[in-house]
Amino acid sequence: MRKIVFVCVENSARSQMAEAFAKKYAPKDFEILSGGTMPAREV
Repeated sequence: MRKIVFVCVENSARSQMAEAFAKKYAPKDFEILSGGTMPAREV
């Protein structure tokens, strides 16, 4: 299985949007993840 990880500073918008698009359009054998380098403690 191949993995794609999208990372932005807080994982609040950009990386989550990229993750959603990739999950919709990438082949099903990909694992798509997102994360932040300094994620917030709460929303």
